[in-house]
Amino acid sequence: MQWQNIYRGFLMGVSDIVPGVSGGTIAVLLGIYDRLIASINGLFSKDWKRSLGFLIPLGVGAGTALFSLSHLMEWLLLEHPVPTFFTFIGLIIGVLPFLFNEAEAKTQFGLTHYLLLVIGVIMLILLPTSPNEGAIIVERTLSVYIMLFFAGFLASTAMILPGISGSLILMIIGFYATVINGLKEFDLLLLIVVASGILVGLLTMSKIIHYFLKHYRTQTYALIIGLVIGSIFVIFPGMPIGISMWVISFITFVIGLLVAFLLGKIEY
Repeated sequence: MQWQNIYRGFLMGVSDIVPGVSGGTIAVLLGIYDRLIASINGLFSKDWKRSLGFLIPLGVGAGTALFSLSHLMEWLLLEHPVPTFFTFIGLIIGVLPFLFNEAEAKTQFGLTHYLLLVIGVIMLILLPTSPNEGAIIVERTLSVYIMLFFAGFLASTAMILPGISGSLILMIIGFYATVINGLKEFDLLLLIVVASGILVGLLTMSKIIHYFLKHYRTQTYALIIGLVIGSIFVIFPGMPIGISMWVISFITFVIGLLVAFLLGKIEY
């Protein structure tokens, strides 16, 4: 078991609580994105033990973050949204130099790659900027659970793509409040249904991404960089109001940059 992955999974779990921030982005920052995709893709191969050894600690860390910090992140987003989002903007900008380096952009990027990068940015900008969290669904029928399964499926495909947040997808389709409430109340049946959708989505999407990383690595990274840049526009909360808010937001932005720089130096 690669138990050092617990803290990596924890960071990914924290980011997935925040609408607009992707666990995939954090995986890129931590330098484990390729291994993450390969490990999920390898669960049904002869290397399944190695894949589990990589993924189980990640899952433990992510699950710990989701259950322990959902209240705190909800409070921060409600009471202090601007500084909180500026922290994540700092993180995202901080990961870009490492991402360009990983893609070997200086030597490998041409016109096609920059076009793919721009397409990635545009894809994120075109997402709804003020999605609705949706009301908490109290009455649970079979059709509701089926929709929750597909909500988990769609969210997981976003979680694994840098720049696209699973939480944002849940907001767009109106299930964010229901799932977050299920986490806070530990609604076991709801969590099992959503988790099943997430698992199926991860297995499906990982195969697609693994194929493109294997056969079109530079082009895939160009699109990923575009998605990461585009996520800045998605989570940008607007300009701070008042000098004190400017100062606090600047400090949290710098903290995000420093964390990204330090993690990138350690991991890469």
